[in-house]
Amino acid sequence: MIVRDIEQCKGTEREVKSKTWTSLRVLLASDKMGFSLHETTMFRGTETPMQYLNHLEAVLCVEGEGEVELCETGANYPIKPGTVYALDQHDRHIVRAKSDLRLICVFNPPLHGKEVHDADGSYPSSSEIPPGIVTGKGERK
Repeated sequence: MIVRDIEQCKGTEREVKSKTWTSLRVLLASDKMGFSLHETTMFRGTETPMQYLNHLEAVLCVEGEGEVELCETGANYPIKPGTVYALDQHDRHIVRAKSDLRLICVFNPPLHGKEVHDADGSYPSSSEIPPGIVTGKGERK
């Protein structure tokens, strides 16, 4: 059994930050669950373009308001507490945070820990990264 408090992730290697978000990586590939689980806060007033070419992601909003736009169609969907969206087609999308958005995110395959978005908005595939040392595609610590 794995028992971990999200608060214990803060200030550790499990806390990953970017200009538009902070992600607490609660469960990772090393936990051998077959998925990773994150609490991500998207900062108020930001927009983040993404497209997970190597992962599927499901997102549950637990706090805040914003929207997700599908780039291919231009369709916009409001995000508020209780909203779930799943990127089941590797959809290119933009998340806009009207307020700080606290999101619970699940990735399959699981992330290793230090990944951040590449220039195309994706994370590297699991086969491209050794556990715990990647900060972006091709950028190694």
